[in-house]
Amino acid sequence: MPKRLLDDNLKNQLVALMPRIIHDVEIVSSLDERDASADLELLLDDIAILSPKITHRRDDEAHPRRPSFSINRVGTSIGVSFAGIPMGHEFSSLVLALLQVGGNPIKESPEVIKAVEELDGDFEFITYMSLTCQNCPTVVQALNTMSVINPRIRHTAVEGSLFGEEIAEHNVLAVPTIWLNGKEWGQGRTTIEDFIKRLDTGAVAREAARLNEKDPYDALVVGQGPAGVSAAIYLARKGLRTGLAGERFGGQVLDTMAIENFISQPYTEGPRYAGQLEEHVRAYDIDVINSQVATRLVPATGTGQLHTVEFGDDARLQAKEIVIATGARWRLMGVPGEQEYRNKGVTFCPHCDAPLFKGKKVAVIGGGNSGIEAAIDIAVHASEVIVLEFADSCRADDVLMDKLASLPNTSVITSARTTEVLGDGTQVTGLTYVDRTDDTTKSLEVSGIFVQIGLLPNTEWVADVLTINELGEIATDAHGATSVEGIFAAGDCSSTPYKQIVIAQGSGAAAALGAWDHLIRSRAQS
Repeated sequence: MPKRLLDDNLKNQLVALMPRIIHDVEIVSSLDERDASADLELLLDDIAILSPKITHRRDDEAHPRRPSFSINRVGTSIGVSFAGIPMGHEFSSLVLALLQVGGNPIKESPEVIKAVEELDGDFEFITYMSLTCQNCPTVVQALNTMSVINPRIRHTAVEGSLFGEEIAEHNVLAVPTIWLNGKEWGQGRTTIEDFIKRLDTGAVAREAARLNEKDPYDALVVGQGPAGVSAAIYLARKGLRTGLAGERFGGQVLDTMAIENFISQPYTEGPRYAGQLEEHVRAYDIDVINSQVATRLVPATGTGQLHTVEFGDDARLQAKEIVIATGARWRLMGVPGEQEYRNKGVTFCPHCDAPLFKGKKVAVIGGGNSGIEAAIDIAVHASEVIVLEFADSCRADDVLMDKLASLPNTSVITSARTTEVLGDGTQVTGLTYVDRTDDTTKSLEVSGIFVQIGLLPNTEWVADVLTINELGEIATDAHGATSVEGIFAAGDCSSTPYKQIVIAQGSGAAAALGAWDHLIRSRAQS
């Protein structure tokens, strides 16, 4: 019997959105005899019933994969395609595709829409994704949006768990993996701005020129995670002209699934929380500048002068006060083979990539909370999970260790120093480690290695200007002030202790207030 996937809550959400569909939409499905096809057919029928603007018909020859479906604007070439059942994290992608194909206005800046419209070429994208991947919807929704704006862009989102042979053929061991015109094109979270930069060779220069024309800010925040967002909101509430620039909105929380220690919210998920951060920022007059990586900090040379932050080779922004909140990134093992097999078995996101290792033996490097949580999550999919911990005991909370011990397919090796990632040239086949109790070298045959050994602050770009401590963090005082007057730092890139979301937010607020106080004093002295 097919499963009805739309519960009353989801159905009510869709019903509320149906009036936004102003064009006739046809859903065309291609199905086979699998249970997933029966489930998908029922889902699409249930959606079609909700609006007279939506129809659903079955045509098993319309798509090369089954189960698949496309959402098409009747009488046009506008449409998007899904291979699989876009529930879980991808349900929002399905809803957004319905609305956009149905004519609901696209919520992108005029500059972005124009840049997509002007892309010259025929682009056939495929995104291999997982329903448990929190980063995949960003890619799927970006490419779907682009295909609605520019019909020369076509996109199909493929659910990896339903198309195992294709996943194996293309050696997809990390999601999202993006193919373009029959070749692998990229991996990982990618925004519309990122796609434009790579597809349009002139986009980077135009964006640099646009940034260079901006008037100086009272305060510029670099970094768009919890600390940066908190700082920007506090600065804007003080009436300062505020800019908020960063590589990806949400920062590290985009790589986090369950968040259960953020006070006032018993449970939330990283992408949802990041969306709430962005919604809060948009309520203020804050100039948000996305997909920009800071590369150099040039402090003011005297009283009344401006600080400069450079992005790439040619773009720069200036401000009277700077708050740096560039966060941190996954720490690497630093062993031979790690870079060679990154995304080919070496991975960092258990929620995204664990389903790709179904029935396989994998290793988790690191016995802290993140490592043990990863092992517990991966154990649902893998045949065996082995945790390797450098110390003589794991540092994870007792409740997590008890849960791990209760699972029949997990084990822990302590006093293990990983020394090399092994592979066959295309994917991971194993690893070697030194047993620190007797200094002997041992090996493990594994298909995947999930690295969970902490974070590294994103501070290299300011290391020649600001004081950096032995952990690579920007040294700050209680007000967030750094070693250079008028420059502040907050969150995981700073020396603020305890890397937690709630602490990052408070750190951002403190740095913003410190910047405000400094600006007021500077004005009074001038």
